[in-house]
Amino acid sequence: MFWLAFSLTWAAIYGILGLQQAFGSQYVVQDDARHHVFWMRRFLDPDLLANDLIADYFQSIAPWGYTLFYKFFATIGIDPIFLSKLLPIILGMIATVYCFGICFQLLPVPLAGFISTLLLNQNLWFKDDLSSGTPRAFLYPLFLAFLYYLLRRSLVSSLIALALLGVFYPQYLLICIGILILQLCSWENGRLSLSSQRRDYLFYGAGIGLALLMILPYVLNSSEFGPVVTAADARAMPEFWPGGRTTFFTDNFSDYWFCGGRTGMLPREWCKLSFPPPQIFLGVLLPIVLRYPSRFPLAKQVSHQVILLVKLLLVSFGFFFLAHALLFKLYLPSRYTEHGLRIVMAIAAGIALTVLLDAIFPTRSRPSQSRPWQKQVLAVGLTVIISAFILLYPTLEAEFPDVAYEVGGVPTLYEFFAQQPKDSLIASVSREADFIPTFSQRSVLVSKEYAIPLLVGYYQQIRQRVVDLLVAQYSTDLADVQEFIKKYGVDFWLLDRSAFTPGYLANDSWLQQYQPIATEALTTLQQGKMPVVATMMELCTVFQTEEVIVLQADCILEKRHAN
Repeated sequence: MFWLAFSLTWAAIYGILGLQQAFGSQYVVQDDARHHVFWMRRFLDPDLLANDLIADYFQSIAPWGYTLFYKFFATIGIDPIFLSKLLPIILGMIATVYCFGICFQLLPVPLAGFISTLLLNQNLWFKDDLSSGTPRAFLYPLFLAFLYYLLRRSLVSSLIALALLGVFYPQYLLICIGILILQLCSWENGRLSLSSQRRDYLFYGAGIGLALLMILPYVLNSSEFGPVVTAADARAMPEFWPGGRTTFFTDNFSDYWFCGGRTGMLPREWCKLSFPPPQIFLGVLLPIVLRYPSRFPLAKQVSHQVILLVKLLLVSFGFFFLAHALLFKLYLPSRYTEHGLRIVMAIAAGIALTVLLDAIFPTRSRPSQSRPWQKQVLAVGLTVIISAFILLYPTLEAEFPDVAYEVGGVPTLYEFFAQQPKDSLIASVSREADFIPTFSQRSVLVSKEYAIPLLVGYYQQIRQRVVDLLVAQYSTDLADVQEFIKKYGVDFWLLDRSAFTPGYLANDSWLQQYQPIATEALTTLQQGKMPVVATMMELCTVFQTEEVIVLQADCILEKRHAN
């Protein structure tokens, strides 16, 4: 209990560091929460974000268990964004308990559990999965719970964990199915053989059946915003290349296969950290220490079930390559390896280091052989260095925890829009539009943050909106502007102060995706022509700061009558 409490203490410390950023100011939101949580304000007030394409899209792709979870708390008055900030520390501590339990099942030495959970928590807070409060934040506690109950051969508990994982992060059910199938297999005398135990087929078959049953609705139901973009179409779109909204393809081999955030097999943070995480070089020692039990006596106590870690890796890499072969049909390839590697390497490192320490410092039941004092000092010194490195490792990096919280830069703007009618629609290509749905609970026609090109039915509408908006914003014909306002029912037009300078368009990689319209707009500015919207700023401005200007769309429509 001491080591478990110690493990939870470190999990709480890292979580508190994350909370400090989450509540650092009033207008703070986690990057991915702007996608997957903002629309849940509808649970508090059904009139918010009504008939909003963007909100409808993200609601449609949310797993139903995840949706019900937030909806339950919303019904008792807890704001979804507020809840998303509190969840990471809670989910992190639950993951810690199950990780500790898994390690204790594999090696019944509490120190191993502490080391594993410490390394896992460090890794989780070097990445924004846990801090996001999105479906993938629930992956770690639920998947670790599944592995724990699987090791304990607890059928009911493992099925419950599997079902919860299916309603919060259904994609990972594929990994679970693969593991359950491999659990029926063993490697004996150089041959692959199937289990001869009837109870194994009942136990693992029940899990496989449940997982397949839960995946079935996702296979049969077609999204109203589909279909998924094909690999051929994606390769022809600038959105999927460097500088695009959803960078995926690259000519750099190592980036594509190893470190790419969506394509690579390694966790992205492992590639960008200044120093490799300790679990990398400690985890690879586990096969070595297990191979030489005479030199590392504690290795004899490591359960044969440690093979589960190998099976998890095999399944993860299997689906990684399958996702590449069936590009986008199984979502993003990196999602199949990055989570498993974080878990496997943390547990492997904890076990390996514990076995090594036992060999250096024998227990009472295994008295040490006489060794020269120089070797004893070296052993103690090496242990102190390794321990200090593990504990202090996060301080070696500039950003820890790396929770990807975004701070809104124009609070008065969000306050202004929050005071407008709930059905207001704001047109803008400003980056501030990324924050308005979250901080003001008002709809935006489009923004970079929401221009995700994975589902064709959704992105075709978004792309058309961006094109129409660029045409109208940089047109020298009043009719174009007024037609755009009527077409979409725009109420306000949000502009950056620099919106009508050539550099604004030329240096914006997102807007440059929309060709040839972006180039035509840039040419208009370079020729010194004044777009109609720019001429309306003095007459129709209803709000302004040093950074932005807001025009009232009705004022622009009335301009026609004035003429």
